[in-house]
Amino acid sequence: MTDTATYDADLQLFINGAWRSGEGREARPVYNPATAATIAELPVATAADLDEALAAAARGWPVWRAKTPDERAALMRKAAGLIRERADHIATLLTLEQGKPIAEARGEVLSASSLLEYFAEQGKRIEGRVVQRPAGQRAMVLKQPVGPVAAFSPWNFPVNLMIKKVAPALAAGCVVIAKAPEETPGCTSAIMRCLADAGIPGDVVQLVYGNPDMISRHLLGSEVIRKVSFTGSTAVGKHLMKLAADRVQRITMELGGHAPVLVFDDCDLETTLDRVVTQKFRNAGQVCVSPTRFYVQDGIYDAFVKGFAERTARVKIGSGLDAGTQMGPLANARRAPALEAMIADATAKGARVIAGGAATGEGYFFQPTALADVPLDADAMNNEPFGPMALIRPFATEEDALEQANRLPYGLAAFAFTENGRRINRVADGIESGMVGINSFVISANDMPFGGIKESGFGSESGPEGLDGYLVAKAVHIY
Repeated sequence: MTDTATYDADLQLFINGAWRSGEGREARPVYNPATAATIAELPVATAADLDEALAAAARGWPVWRAKTPDERAALMRKAAGLIRERADHIATLLTLEQGKPIAEARGEVLSASSLLEYFAEQGKRIEGRVVQRPAGQRAMVLKQPVGPVAAFSPWNFPVNLMIKKVAPALAAGCVVIAKAPEETPGCTSAIMRCLADAGIPGDVVQLVYGNPDMISRHLLGSEVIRKVSFTGSTAVGKHLMKLAADRVQRITMELGGHAPVLVFDDCDLETTLDRVVTQKFRNAGQVCVSPTRFYVQDGIYDAFVKGFAERTARVKIGSGLDAGTQMGPLANARRAPALEAMIADATAKGARVIAGGAATGEGYFFQPTALADVPLDADAMNNEPFGPMALIRPFATEEDALEQANRLPYGLAAFAFTENGRRINRVADGIESGMVGINSFVISANDMPFGGIKESGFGSESGPEGLDGYLVAKAVHIY
């Protein structure tokens, strides 16, 4: 299995139902993070391309919204089936350009297929309500599509996070211009081909790549776009919110996190260690809900540190295409220097490196890393590392643990491990986070909302709540 044999180098934009090659356009290199080698050239959308996409979306919206839920669902299910049929190919593209192990990549592709199927059915359940009035009068609430959507998704889960926006939008009756990540165009283009091949019209769903700032300003500055959905950093999210304010566009923001993990002394320690180490280094820690700040109760702190270090040292890193790889490279060259700077800062302030701590090998590989006794003023304890770095420190009481979990302005995901039933209820209530996992890291499901609070954003993706984000309520009064 080689790069040239499996990677579709003919990457194209998909605008107004037509595939556009890179001829005559600026091109950007696409890298394989396992080797740092260039594997393709990516065409960049121009302002004229975006204008054409906006015009197509304006034409496509009234046609798509007029389709019945069953008609929309049939096309979405067909697209889901094509994604499933092509899962191995798409997963290989994903691994080549993003780095994650092939098993993780395939799981991501299949999750995108299931998201489409879920929202295909959920779109049939869009319901309003009728309110009682005197005879001959009516008062109704209708749920209708918000309109054309600009959807911005990141490189860490490029397939899943793009479809997490596209699927509910299509189910609601909206049309979408998806701005996918420049780092991972092969897998996202392959997903878009599945939608197109399924018969979803080209003015209903479109795909562009290019300069993120130019694209966001152009799309959000248009009268066509009614809704913006973004997954990415808090800083960029705030920038997009300011742009959206000019036209009062609806917004869903899934922004940065810095997930705390509270480990109490009554937990099943060995099972907890197995789970936390596996989860910490999934996708090389490049996960918005990745467990990062480990607060461990005094009574088991030393044993937890020892067990964490031993397990971390056994994590096998390598090319994501190798069957035995447990952790692939970082997705780009930017992360390693940032991680090294955080480690240097933490150790200068008293932290101990108990595993890893440095870049290694060719490509963008970084050792699975764990630090113990990390002080609260360390940069890594206050700003998300977004990489394979675990930060461990002790706590004494439940109150102390909750105070530390809630002290940052982020609130995307949080986790706790305890066998005390009363504590489970208190912690679930007391943690300030959009999602909480107790004795588990499974917090993403098609039928449950996914989103944060505080500076981790607002609005939800997935679940009925995710569909609601693409609907507006209209009150109708008949006398």
